[in-house]
Amino acid sequence: MEDIEDVLGPAGFSDGGAPPGLRLPLSTVAVKPKRRSSRLAQTQPQPDARIPGTQTIYVKTFGCSHNQSDSEYMSGQLSAFGYAITEEPEGADLWLINTCTVKNPSQSAMTTLISKCKSANKPLVVAGCVPQGSRDLKELDGISIIGVQQIDRVVEVVEETLKGHEVRLLSRKTLPSLDLPKVRKNKFIEILPINVGCLGACTYCKTKHARGHLGSYTIDSLVDRVKIVVSEGVREIWLSSEDTGAYGRDIGMNLPNLLNAIVAELPVDRSTMLRIGMTNPPFILEHLNEIASVLRHPCVYTFLHVPVQSGSDAVLKAMNREYTVSEFRMVVDTLCELVPGMQIATDIICGFPGETDEDFAQTVSLIKEYQLPQVHISQFYPRPGTPAARMKKVPSIEVKKRSRELTSVFEAFSPYEGLKGKVERIWITEIATDGVHLVGHTKGYIQVLVIAPDSMLGTSADAKITSVGRWSVFGEVIEGSVAVKEAAPKQNCAEVQLGNRQNHVEEEATCSTNTCDSCACSGAQSAAQQCSPQQCKDPSDAPTDCGDATRQEAPQSTLVRRNVEGTVKASEIGTATPIAEDQQANVVTRRPLNIDRILWGGLAVSFATTVAVLALLTYKISYTPS
Repeated sequence: MEDIEDVLGPAGFSDGGAPPGLRLPLSTVAVKPKRRSSRLAQTQPQPDARIPGTQTIYVKTFGCSHNQSDSEYMSGQLSAFGYAITEEPEGADLWLINTCTVKNPSQSAMTTLISKCKSANKPLVVAGCVPQGSRDLKELDGISIIGVQQIDRVVEVVEETLKGHEVRLLSRKTLPSLDLPKVRKNKFIEILPINVGCLGACTYCKTKHARGHLGSYTIDSLVDRVKIVVSEGVREIWLSSEDTGAYGRDIGMNLPNLLNAIVAELPVDRSTMLRIGMTNPPFILEHLNEIASVLRHPCVYTFLHVPVQSGSDAVLKAMNREYTVSEFRMVVDTLCELVPGMQIATDIICGFPGETDEDFAQTVSLIKEYQLPQVHISQFYPRPGTPAARMKKVPSIEVKKRSRELTSVFEAFSPYEGLKGKVERIWITEIATDGVHLVGHTKGYIQVLVIAPDSMLGTSADAKITSVGRWSVFGEVIEGSVAVKEAAPKQNCAEVQLGNRQNHVEEEATCSTNTCDSCACSGAQSAAQQCSPQQCKDPSDAPTDCGDATRQEAPQSTLVRRNVEGTVKASEIGTATPIAEDQQANVVTRRPLNIDRILWGGLAVSFATTVAVLALLTYKISYTPS
């Protein structure tokens, strides 16, 4: 199967398309009126006759941080145009599902949600990796779909779908702008995609079919984005990518170039921290010293996610991972030697086709040797259309047995025991799921739970570690150590930032390792937010990042009507968290009509006409000769 880019022109767009950076007109969208058989006529969604931009959209997200960023951008554009974003599917006029193709469970969850949407007779748009990588999937028949590089046209797709049309917008073009309107899930965390796609060809990876080959944003555009989000009061910047280490190889740049440019823009008071996303071993081997230097920077978390997938070279070769176990060791050993307090996470796939008992024993030995604090363990899932799906499988009973055995080995570690009694600087950005604790992270991105008022969100403080467990670290904030930096009085970016609005994200443990880590946790999960066996139905899946340390906030009120001047005061938006009264959220959008004025004007004209007609009739009746 060819990737879509292979059939595009040299400029990255189809013949007859628009040049890079030019927004294609609506006429180029493939719009197909839905066929309505008499048998299904009663169950098909009816076109919404209301004015576009006044409806309510339910947004559901599956998958990694890159998907989350895409959903935030799509929600931002819809909000800027006037649509209301909701967490309640029942009351929504349309459902927008952003999908993940990493493994079977996440795609099955999508299929279930599609069935619910059809049963509820709701218009539906499916976005993300599933439609991009499997456009002919039968579950997508008759449904509007939008590709991963077309998220800047989500408003058009939603409008046409509400009219009762089926829209299929999948052709690849230029990368979506980083300055699109955006609604963050957490106003203190900016997920910054630095590139799309990857250079690998892992035999089990379905994500490559969707995200395609490597495409990097320029350093200037990324640095400009960093400046904007820092001025808005963002406290954590997550660099997100299918493979962070491959950044820039398509544009003559490399990851150290980008990291040094970004670090130069971070506040010297350490009010904003940088987190580097997942990187595969091959692409950082030649830059280990430079990356270690960046990780030692006071404003950069000393944490890196480096997937190994297997401790056997034979299995890595079958996976086409393009590195050896010794090269993985070199990465870990070098970073741990050069970076004080370095924390490394890794991934393991159990039961890859052809994995022998000896291969698995080598994996167990590797995990025991390093005792890493984060090991995301997953069973192998064959993905349709991948070479691994055609390989001879290990019996499922054996796969589960190996997964549970490795999980037991990992659970025996006590990686945080040495922290008890120490004082650590933590950056507090989230509310824990228990609704009681706030979530902070140390320089090594170890999660620390503290009891403190919500006003401490977005601050940093010293905390004394009071207790540690296998899955949690607890601390007490030291009085007088809190560092607060006021946000800039006005937002300078051309987007709507609506605070902590939740886009109903479903992590689905898709940041585990059963597919090319290209869509694995490239910046999605916190370093200490693993789920214990008690939290998972299958203990073998325990370490695969099923925890989310953010409390589901109450749905926030949304911008319902378009703004004529393109600027909406934060007090009018009604965020769930306090925002300075003079803080503004700027919107770049076309200058829309003021519907209220038109309606009132029409009523005034109608009333005046009626009065004139009545006056004329009265005059004629009064002066008619008797």
